[in-house]
Amino acid sequence: MATKANNVQKIVLSASRDIPFNKLVLSQSNVRRIKAGVAIEQLAEDIARRTLLQSLTVRAVCDADGVETGMYEVPSGGRRFRALELLVKQRRLAKTAPIPCVIREEGIAEEDSLAENVQRAPLHPLDQFRAFLTLREKGQSEEEIAAAFFVSVAVVKQRLRLASVSPKLLDVYAEDGMTLDQLMAFTVNGDHARQEQVFERLAQSYSKQPHDIRRMLTEGAINAADKRAQFIGVAAYEEAGGVVLNDLFQTDHGGWLQDVGLVDMLVAEKLREEAEMIRAEGWKWIEVAPDFA
Repeated sequence: MATKANNVQKIVLSASRDIPFNKLVLSQSNVRRIKAGVAIEQLAEDIARRTLLQSLTVRAVCDADGVETGMYEVPSGGRRFRALELLVKQRRLAKTAPIPCVIREEGIAEEDSLAENVQRAPLHPLDQFRAFLTLREKGQSEEEIAAAFFVSVAVVKQRLRLASVSPKLLDVYAEDGMTLDQLMAFTVNGDHARQEQVFERLAQSYSKQPHDIRRMLTEGAINAADKRAQFIGVAAYEEAGGVVLNDLFQTDHGGWLQDVGLVDMLVAEKLREEAEMIRAEGWKWIEVAPDFA
């Protein structure tokens, strides 16, 4: 029995080749007019560090008779072109350096530019958090990551903290089951079991605001502004092995001291020491306590 021939026409991709930079010109057909994203200077530094990660899309420039001039216009990839141009001006890139380009012939230039910008899918924040964590696990310091991606060290610390939340909650966030502000609130307490417990309580709660999450996660802990914490000092508490819960996303006034038993023990010890110093002044009796009626 004869079989039908496959008549599906195969797709032919646009040709690509390296073109000297001085044979490229920026096209007026680029639809991007408003500045957005990483600055040209930062993009230039990134190209200098990692080279060009994405080719330019170009079209041959023709004269009035339709004959190719040997020049190519760049309707798509204008920011990359400007970054390369800056590197040439700084004499860090040769004017004749070969630039990877995809050469378009069909359609119109504006369509190329619009398609590249519209079809670009933004990176989900969680992917960035996890990528920073992977870089950290592979040995890069927080300072190195910050320098490589033109952000502050504080931002890197925040991203790493977000990536360290319970995997169960990260999955919920990935599926749009919680907001970024809610996820930030869950970073206050690094205990995954406690985070998941609060998340379950949150499902039964009327209010699901970030401040409610923070309150639930710090229940029973002692605020650093508490007189007991002030009396012994947070540094002494940490030296004794105590854990401090900190909020990297809003002012926490020093955080929360999680080990209440340790705080009470340190307070009692320091009160006894203070009492001995005062007793040496000649008092007949001294009574000490964290609170008096």
